[in-house]
Amino acid sequence: MAVSFSTRAVLFSNLILAPAAAQFTGSAACAECHQPQWAAQKRSAHSYALSRRADVWSFGAGRQASTPVSRLDPDHYLEHGLSQYTRSNSKALTPGHTSPTGVKYRVFDPGAQILRCFQCHSTGKLAFTREFGIQPAELGVQCEACHGPGADHNQLLRPKMLNPAGLNDLCGACHRQPPKPGEDVNWQDPWNVRHQPVSLSQSACFQKGNLSCTTCHDPHSGDVKSTCASCHPTVTHKTKITTQSCESCHMPKVAAGSHLTFSNHWIGVYAPRKPLLPLPRSKGAAGPTAR
Repeated sequence: MAVSFSTRAVLFSNLILAPAAAQFTGSAACAECHQPQWAAQKRSAHSYALSRRADVWSFGAGRQASTPVSRLDPDHYLEHGLSQYTRSNSKALTPGHTSPTGVKYRVFDPGAQILRCFQCHSTGKLAFTREFGIQPAELGVQCEACHGPGADHNQLLRPKMLNPAGLNDLCGACHRQPPKPGEDVNWQDPWNVRHQPVSLSQSACFQKGNLSCTTCHDPHSGDVKSTCASCHPTVTHKTKITTQSCESCHMPKVAAGSHLTFSNHWIGVYAPRKPLLPLPRSKGAAGPTAR
């Protein structure tokens, strides 16, 4: 028996969108008691991860880039082949695309790719309009995206209580999960640097220390602070260094594409002009070997 479009919508909605929509309160409710955290989060790139103008959705806050997505018909959305890049103030191919014509996604494809895109760039339970268009509950990555539905405070997730691996997995739900043991990863592919939990999982600071995403990134504003000296107060370098920061050498910038640059979160010691894979650590070393 054929399944109707509306039935498919409900099935996929329940698959992607649990828990129930009624359990989400929206970030405005959080602001009543948590004003400083709410205000800081509203300044973050996460907060503007998804916006809409007329019939076009914009994915990305625009700090680096934004990619337009539009609806083609009841069954399909189109990820446009050209994205707007902030640093160059120009349009160029969307990452992963080979032509400016864009990539078409079926809404109810078994992989639910376009639904997952909307879910990671919004907060709460996705729904469908009367015409079966995808309708996020709240645009952007807001409070309940990380803390869970706010209706029952006893069930709220407190990320600060997670260990580094747990926090990496939480962030990895949207930023890509770290590789499983034995999983093959092409570390020479610069696009891996775009997915910070993947690279961070390989760092000695993460594996043998207590470093997590929020060690350096404020969990609400996203502001970055240097914390290297708290674990490495007296590092002796083998070569002369100037006044550059620890991160400039041990988390080198990588061009993930012609218009995108990210810091490599595999914290280590890198050979000059080789920012993808750090040099092997000394046997038994507790952290990156200084050079």
